[in-house]
Amino acid sequence: MTTASRVRALPASSRDDAGSAPEPSPAPRQGSTPRSRRPGDGIWPWLFIAPLMVGISVFYLWPIAQTAYLSLTDSGPFGGSTFAGLQNFVELVADPQLYLSIGNTLLYTGIVLLGIPLAVFLASLLNIPGLRFASFYRVLFFLPYVAMPTAVAMVWRVIFNGDFGLINYGLGFLGVDGPYWISTPVFAMVAVAIVGLWSSLGFSLIVLAAGLKNIPPELYEAAELDGASRWAQFRSITVPLLSPSTFFVTIVTVISSFQLFDLLYAILGSSNPVLPRSMSLVYFFYREGFVNNDKGYAAAIAMVIFLIIGLVTAVQFRFQKKWVQSA
Repeated sequence: MTTASRVRALPASSRDDAGSAPEPSPAPRQGSTPRSRRPGDGIWPWLFIAPLMVGISVFYLWPIAQTAYLSLTDSGPFGGSTFAGLQNFVELVADPQLYLSIGNTLLYTGIVLLGIPLAVFLASLLNIPGLRFASFYRVLFFLPYVAMPTAVAMVWRVIFNGDFGLINYGLGFLGVDGPYWISTPVFAMVAVAIVGLWSSLGFSLIVLAAGLKNIPPELYEAAELDGASRWAQFRSITVPLLSPSTFFVTIVTVISSFQLFDLLYAILGSSNPVLPRSMSLVYFFYREGFVNNDKGYAAAIAMVIFLIIGLVTAVQFRFQKKWVQSA
């Protein structure tokens, strides 16, 4: 039999495009085991993530479990605790201070969230091609975010001063008598929220500016060739394609707003008479746990804060697909 007849005798699947039979693959070495069947391969991924899991367990899961247990106990002022079941939660639901602190926290969160549209607008301005000193402006906006809350609060306490503060001084030129911002219940939380908006603006701007870099410039060029104005490009291209970054900033802002404590405490002070009517959820927790020394009741408040943040975040993720778009 000739070589050509041998090739024709082979099955079609064993011949390559050139018509010649492929060389047989080398047989596995004696004693070797395929990689997928080697014993012990399944443990390596767990070893690599073990340090992270230990950190999460020690610093997150264990404190949550301990707080959940404390919320079911009745702690005395001199130490010791007894199991009380859901008694702390029953008292908490009937406590008007809970709903007052939730309302104040929601007011603060709503005002701080107004800084996100402002950050989108400023990030778009800083993304204009050829803008001089753009990096300097980004650093300037980001500085309030990294400043110490205590130092920021002391500066803003002077600005909000009812007698010689800068805001009331400016209102005086308009013929308006400014209020005593941080000593009036109606304006105290608004003043704190304005400082929170100012402090968080830099972080939102930096994240949104990074998101703008991911939008293909060809989209703006095509829109400009079609005669679209700057506003039309911003409305139809920038806002929809920046929605993933906007969603992330919204999640972070909501979570941090529900954790309001240090800024409120530093601006209003511990002896301010309006503090009982202007406290946040976390300050309510602090007062019950460290001032009134009721650890069980404070743990119940902490669990409510945990559940509210989890519920709000879950709702945001639930509606993510309806308004978040990608390039």
